[in-house]
Amino acid sequence: MARGKTQMRRIENATSRQVTFFKRRNGLLKKAFELSVLCDAEVAVLIFSTRGKLYEFSSTSSIKETIERYKRHKKDIQAKNPPVEQNKQHLQQEMASLMENIEHLESSKRKLSGEDLGSCTTEELLELEQQLERSISSIRTRKIQVFRQHVEQLKEKGTALAVENAMLRNKLSLQQERGSNKEKATVPSADISEVSDVETDLFIGPPETSRKRAL
Repeated sequence: MARGKTQMRRIENATSRQVTFFKRRNGLLKKAFELSVLCDAEVAVLIFSTRGKLYEFSSTSSIKETIERYKRHKKDIQAKNPPVEQNKQHLQQEMASLMENIEHLESSKRKLSGEDLGSCTTEELLELEQQLERSISSIRTRKIQVFRQHVEQLKEKGTALAVENAMLRNKLSLQQERGSNKEKATVPSADISEVSDVETDLFIGPPETSRKRAL
């Protein structure tokens, strides 16, 4: 007769559950012993019954040695490679915190814009009002500073233009004075014509004849 397959679930009947526990416990301890002998492996098994009774097996002289070895090995692995699950949980917590901060900032932004004010209490509305007044005061102060800087820049630009204008006027005045001095130093054309009208005695002929004529 074929043996039926046992379903992997808790046995409801207490007597059957106890009988199955003893059978499976003995089989597990036997398999652990065989594994340690056949494969020269260090094996340790701890079993606690539902009543809290301890059953143990160790291939070494003491099960504590195997447990200590296990702890050292686990610590070395964790030091070299941090647990993935631990990193995952840390990242999830950090992401949740960031999302919460973003949501808080978005909510504050909407409230400062005059939106979603229905859920605000009187204290929150007063705080928003004071915050807006402080922001407006800071904006006005900065605006006055910018205006003053702009006025100072215009004044400096006006001063520079005035200096440049004065330099151009002086340069123009010097050029005009030099031009008038050149005109004074030049002889007029009328005077040149008068000089050319001076009478001269010009005689063409032998020198002696010119002398007699002069006498």
